[in-house]
Amino acid sequence: MVTNTQIGVLIGFIIGVAWVAFGFEAVLLGGLFGAAGFFAGKIIDGQVDIQSYIQRYSK
Repeated sequence: MVTNTQIGVLIGFIIGVAWVAFGFEAVLLGGLFGAAGFFAGKIIDGQVDIQSYIQRYSK
């Protein structure tokens, strides 16, 4: 079964590779987009509660 986290990593990596094709550092950018997709998938899966961070830092 494919999770939203895995889909997020894949989408982030694909976007990163497309961006890299136009001249940016491949490993750094691919890793950055992969990490962003991973965390977006974690938030969508409900494994990371973003509301607690918003409430903590909005005081």
